Amino acid sequence: MLQCNMNDESVTGQLRDRLEDLAAEIGHARKRMDLGHLAALCFCEVRPWARRSGESTLADLSWRLSIQPLPLDRTTFLAQIDRLIEELEQACSRAGVDSAAITLRQARAD
Repeated sequence: MLQCNMNDESVTGQLRDRLEDLAAEIGHARKRMDLGHLAALCFCEVRPWARRSGESTLADLSWRLSIQPLPLDRTTFLAQIDRLIEELEQACSRAGVDSAAITLRQARAD
């Protein structure tokens, strides 16, 4: 049984599978410092997933990243992305996808 802040029926198998895929893609892009891919994933993939699964904080973080001007420096941009990744880690934990949370945590630490 899933343990999360969403109602128990809201994280279906498809949403959970997509969460695992997102975590793997974002973790890989973060490790490779692929800023373009990170931006695309965070702006275009995370928010729809978060909205469908009831993760309003994650959806809001993604939305704010997509409407603000991009930071001028790489360090600031990565700090913003890492904040979103941290929230995605928590969503993984709430959904019972601990391996995905670990993948994301390791990607941020590298």
